[in-house]
Amino acid sequence: MHISDDAIRAPVRTPETAAFWDAANEKQLLYAICRACGKPHYYPRKLCPFCFSARVDWNPSSGTGKLYSFSFFRKGQPPYVLAWVTLEEGVTIMTNITECDTELLRIDGKVEVVFKPAEDGQLTPLFKPA
Repeated sequence: MHISDDAIRAPVRTPETAAFWDAANEKQLLYAICRACGKPHYYPRKLCPFCFSARVDWNPSSGTGKLYSFSFFRKGQPPYVLAWVTLEEGVTIMTNITECDTELLRIDGKVEVVFKPAEDGQLTPLFKPA
């Protein structure tokens, strides 16, 4: 089955996540690195989820990585693939896979970010096979 990106829900935009979504509108994927403990993390937030420091910096990602795990939801409307992708920078993120034939997806397969508009026009980072 081929996956498309017909119905992307609008993300919740907050002051805490504004920089992330502004970068996405410029087709740039950001992730964070904590200056206190040095660990990278993703989803956008002000506090490090490892040490709770507020000393967090946004960093641009290469936008490439490998498929760590995925699940295909056939009964979704439309059907979709939920995945964990490990970026080259070492952080693993939850995302959706798009523009692919699901039969060709493989663990450790290379993927790259693509930006698709959500229902409100906000560009949203998804991944497709590289």
